[in-house]
Amino acid sequence: MPIDLSHDPAVSELAKRTAEFVRGVVVPEEKAYGGVTARGGDEMRVRLQQAARDAGVFVPHVSPEYGGHGLDMRGRAPVFEEAGYSLFGPLALNIAAPDEGNMHMLEAIATAEQKERYLRPLATGEVRSCFAMTEPAPGAGSDPSSLRTRAEKAPGGWRIDGRKWFITGADGAAYAICMARTSGEPGDRGGATMFLVDADNPGMKIVRHVETLDESLYGGHCEMVFDGCVVSEEAVLGEVDKGFDYAQVRLGPARTTHCMRWLGIARHAQDIAVARAADRRLFGSRLAELGMIQAMIADNEIDIAASRALTLQACWELDQGRSGAQSTAVAKTFTAEAVWRVVDRSLQICGSLGVSGDILLSRFLREVRPFRIYDGPSETHRWAIARRVVRRHLG
Repeated sequence: MPIDLSHDPAVSELAKRTAEFVRGVVVPEEKAYGGVTARGGDEMRVRLQQAARDAGVFVPHVSPEYGGHGLDMRGRAPVFEEAGYSLFGPLALNIAAPDEGNMHMLEAIATAEQKERYLRPLATGEVRSCFAMTEPAPGAGSDPSSLRTRAEKAPGGWRIDGRKWFITGADGAAYAICMARTSGEPGDRGGATMFLVDADNPGMKIVRHVETLDESLYGGHCEMVFDGCVVSEEAVLGEVDKGFDYAQVRLGPARTTHCMRWLGIARHAQDIAVARAADRRLFGSRLAELGMIQAMIADNEIDIAASRALTLQACWELDQGRSGAQSTAVAKTFTAEAVWRVVDRSLQICGSLGVSGDILLSRFLREVRPFRIYDGPSETHRWAIARRVVRRHLG
């Protein structure tokens, strides 16, 4: 049976326009600015997102009803990869974490009223959001069932109490999607519920910014406290006690779109390294003519191609309505490690220039390292992958 890996012409055209936009508009901004604090708050986000609207490449993943192109997972792959060629590209297209994953989930499970109140302003770039699930140890982390934040029935709604940490994008977010336990005890596989909590709720507070290696995400990674945080019945997202099930609606696709975006950075790193190797002369020849350098360039190409293929396989399964649990875990684990290898080799090829701040590779290295931990560390995914394989063997 023939296998066609080509994309729909409309998707290919959108990917081409995205590449032109990112290289022509976004990359110069990336070179001019440092980390989050150097970008002048939200001004750059608003400006780049307006430029993406003008270029017709904004929010490619949401349905046309909310201003997007309605791409399925497989269609997102080349577009997100082109956006990811710059650290600022996903922000410009409004496909950066955590907003992209939140849009995906809200479109799938929110009520019509919730979509108008929370999804539409998020999709238009009017607001940002965050997803509050991770907790300090011994709470929910790699094992979400360890969830300790609790929501109890209160007059007119629910009262949420607990502590969250490493909540990406929390500072400046208009609302949080908070995961809280509504039944059972920590360790139970069920009993969680998602709540939409507005930023002006006096019971939800940001305690601090967690200092991290990466700096490319607006709003940082924050520690938050929910202390007597009262929300209405209308704040429940989906059904009570079904939160862990709904999380899978978000997590599988979000892991896969992370792979797409970071593949763009890997390609950018490879391009920088190849240009340097072709230009730099040492020991009487170009770097690119030395066997050891050629091996690193070739290994980068292999890692990029293999990551792309695994990501597309996961996308195809998700588009077919399958759970994609195994394929997304495989793609995420391999791609997270492959992207690190590509950026690391590229930096090595560039030598002292790569370590310096004169080119982007040192920033890329800091940004991609946490990907082996975010959305589940490689070790957790390997454990889950092996467990599924053994389960199939045992029948």
